[in-house]
Amino acid sequence: MREKSTDPSNDLLVTTRLKRDLWSSLALVMVLLIMIGIFGFLSQRFLSLSTLKSIANQIPDLTVVAVGMTFVLIAGGIDLSVGSVLALCAAIIGTLIIDWQVGVMVAFVASIVTGSICGAINGFVSVAFRIPAFIVTLGMLEIARGCAYKVTNSQTKYVGSAVEWVGVSGGWGISPAFIIAMVTVIAGQLLLTRTLVGRYWLAIGTNETAARYSGIDPRPYKLISFVILGALCGLGAIMQTSRLSTADPNSAVGLELSAIAAAVIGGTSLLGGRGSVVQTFLGVLVIAVLQTGLASVGVSEPMKRIITGSVIVWAVIADAIRHRR
Repeated sequence: MREKSTDPSNDLLVTTRLKRDLWSSLALVMVLLIMIGIFGFLSQRFLSLSTLKSIANQIPDLTVVAVGMTFVLIAGGIDLSVGSVLALCAAIIGTLIIDWQVGVMVAFVASIVTGSICGAINGFVSVAFRIPAFIVTLGMLEIARGCAYKVTNSQTKYVGSAVEWVGVSGGWGISPAFIIAMVTVIAGQLLLTRTLVGRYWLAIGTNETAARYSGIDPRPYKLISFVILGALCGLGAIMQTSRLSTADPNSAVGLELSAIAAAVIGGTSLLGGRGSVVQTFLGVLVIAVLQTGLASVGVSEPMKRIITGSVIVWAVIADAIRHRR
């Protein structure tokens, strides 16, 4: 029978990581509370149950995509195509339901499969040909967007009540999409911290060469991270289509920046090897509260973009400082 490891250095490392993650999560919660307090003071409309419900029901698509982006970033990659892939998956949903008259569940499965295929292409080309994921996914960004226009003939597909039930608030004011997003966050955190795949992602992102010498082949695990992200883009397309009741080939422009920003604000390193799905979700909340709060106090759209962009820049600077330490 195999004895339990008693290596004190390993126990110390685990304890240090747990303490670091706990303090990071508490810091993000404090930032959220401060933001809520400031916007609540500046606008009486902000501190209301309807506002909080609105935020909760608007973030599911960004949440699931940000979870997948966290996996890719931790493994040392990046994906700039998620917005276009989500738009393509939404176009597939709209076209199948409206033009082909197929069942809703079939369209939903097709969306997730389409996203998975796009993710698999990104991962395979990047890994097999050793091309930086930045370049590969930049190409997929254009390909997927072009395919979305082609599938819909550059027209918005009104899906209507066929899919609205996914994004409509229930008795407690929370939509099924939000519940699915929370389940995704929990499952993602467990995958990252309680499975061999998650530990290998962390090892590969920290030092890919050392991982190879340890007997870990990074290629299949990097590919898995891209496939999961693609599948979550398909899931996000379902949520967005149900919330907007339309499949728009122009949708999700800039989603990749929001997903990366949420992950980085949550402490995920752009250089790989560090991250937390729960903290990424807190990063999503920071972005959502910031944007909703700025709108509630009457900040103009250009100024909202400037402020949000500044927050992202500061998050990247903080990530660089943490990496040096």
